[in-house]
Amino acid sequence: MAFEPGNPSATPPMRWAGKGFGFDFPRPAMVMGVLNVTPDSFSDGGHFTDVSRAIEHSRQMVADGAEIIDVGGESTRPDAEPVSEAEELRRVIPVIEALRNEPGMLVSIDTQKPAVAAAALAAGAVIVNDIAANRDDPAMWERVAEAGAGYLAMHMQGTPQSMQQGPQYGDVLAEVEAFFTERMKRFRTAGIHDEQIAFDVGIGFGKTLDHNLTLLAGLKRFTKFKRPQVLGVSRKSLFGKLLGLEVDERLAPGLACAVWAIGNGVQLLRVHDVKPTVNALRMAEAIFDRARE
Repeated sequence: MAFEPGNPSATPPMRWAGKGFGFDFPRPAMVMGVLNVTPDSFSDGGHFTDVSRAIEHSRQMVADGAEIIDVGGESTRPDAEPVSEAEELRRVIPVIEALRNEPGMLVSIDTQKPAVAAAALAAGAVIVNDIAANRDDPAMWERVAEAGAGYLAMHMQGTPQSMQQGPQYGDVLAEVEAFFTERMKRFRTAGIHDEQIAFDVGIGFGKTLDHNLTLLAGLKRFTKFKRPQVLGVSRKSLFGKLLGLEVDERLAPGLACAVWAIGNGVQLLRVHDVKPTVNALRMAEAIFDRARE
């Protein structure tokens, strides 16, 4: 079945599966709830560094409709300072261990470090969300393959410390597409099966406002990979640059992007504001369904 813009159910059948989870598409769009256990993340740093508060917030996100909780212990905002492996482990492992037995809780680890990913998977995570899929070292992919985990590979130009220092592309859509094509080969060589892989175009990671808008407009281009697409635009600076909005004013444009995304090939939204996003997606899907009758 060919992909039709505005028709999420026309997405070709595919499966995203790994250690302890499996999702078959087409199906209703999914939401991944952001759980930053960091002191310095751009929108919620310091809010959930206490394990009990992190658990409470995760429970609420699941109650609001999140199907995956994405735990991160290192800020990846532009110019963020790296943290040590030991410090990142100290932040994330107690939280993941506490969440592993929560009903209806699938945990993803948001990390660039192979050792942190391996420890998180051993502690109960089932997916690795890797912003540094542009690396050359195969250690991360080997850890994912060994664990049989899901792998969310994001496109980024540079590193969090350098990514916004004048990012340039000849054709951002073509270059992201080429990156995904080349990475698929690298992942397979490392032992990761296609069904373990999902892709994220990396809005805001080594992109200008113009690059971000071009990627959003061209999301359906990446359906050719027949892999789930994940989009993370929640509270991002592009809304500040385009609309002059502060972080706490960015929900509405984020919802607009979410609805656009599921009509153009995206299956999963990574967000801070779970309940309004789920409600917006279900409403949009009801309209899409009625329009096809």
